[in-house]
Amino acid sequence: MTDDPNGMTRRQLIRHSAWFGAAVALTVAGGEVISHVAGSAHAKETTSPTLRFAQISDTHIGFNGPANPNVADTFTQAIGQVNRLGYTPDFVIHTGDLTHLATPAQFDQVKQMMSELKTPHVFTVPGEHDSTDDAGQKYRQAFGAGTRGDGWYSFDIAGVHLIGLVNTLNMNKLGHLGSDQLEFVEKDVAGLSSDTPIIVFSHIPLFAMYPDWGWGTDDAAQALSYLKRFSSVTCLNGHVHQLFSKTEGNVTFHSGTTTAYPLPAPGQGPAPKPLTLPAGKLQDALGIREVSYTKGQQALALKERTLT
Repeated sequence: MTDDPNGMTRRQLIRHSAWFGAAVALTVAGGEVISHVAGSAHAKETTSPTLRFAQISDTHIGFNGPANPNVADTFTQAIGQVNRLGYTPDFVIHTGDLTHLATPAQFDQVKQMMSELKTPHVFTVPGEHDSTDDAGQKYRQAFGAGTRGDGWYSFDIAGVHLIGLVNTLNMNKLGHLGSDQLEFVEKDVAGLSSDTPIIVFSHIPLFAMYPDWGWGTDDAAQALSYLKRFSSVTCLNGHVHQLFSKTEGNVTFHSGTTTAYPLPAPGQGPAPKPLTLPAGKLQDALGIREVSYTKGQQALALKERTLT
């Protein structure tokens, strides 16, 4: 078994994918880890992707603990990795917990750091750490321009429809969308053709990954019911600080990793507390994700990269 110096090592892939959903297959092609829906066409692309973007998540700027004594440094490394992809991503998404304590200074720091990303657009959704004491007001002051309600929105790029959802407010342990946001989703997709690729991104998973730890969204099924008629639906989330993928019907879910610190796998311990890894092992658990869509293919290609 050999390692890929430019992306996630194959050894690291095995460690992360030991409890992946059975409906997702992972392959190593050209030295990169690629995940795709099992049974879908996944031959190596011979044409340029229609859309390419990167996902960053759970930077937790302001965290101070032994699990990572310098989260700003690892976030900087993640930004550098995006900037060294060899192409300019169409955009970058950050799937929440930009900060650890939702202070104005922490939001300012994140905004300044993300200004270094070499991409035309950066899109964000809040995590629960971004709305600890004010229902996300400071987050929206920093990142809410052009959004609706408590910060949700949608946009179209290269024929792909993307929806950014907020499920970290009005929580009762599980994530929650609420009636206003559910109505937004229903109306937002009503006029779209069923062959439009849909990408939904949120902080907390939109599936019941591990409800005992709050890793799920209580009213996600209602939101997803509006997407049943679409042939390609991909949901990306953060929150769990580790890779996890599964499919439910026509929807594929992908949890992303973190740039801050790892959390235990579901059920491994009494609670999802930051894990302190042996010296030199932290970067193996941190990383970014590349996502690409090629017109005519149903599944999106995901490439996971640990920090280098």
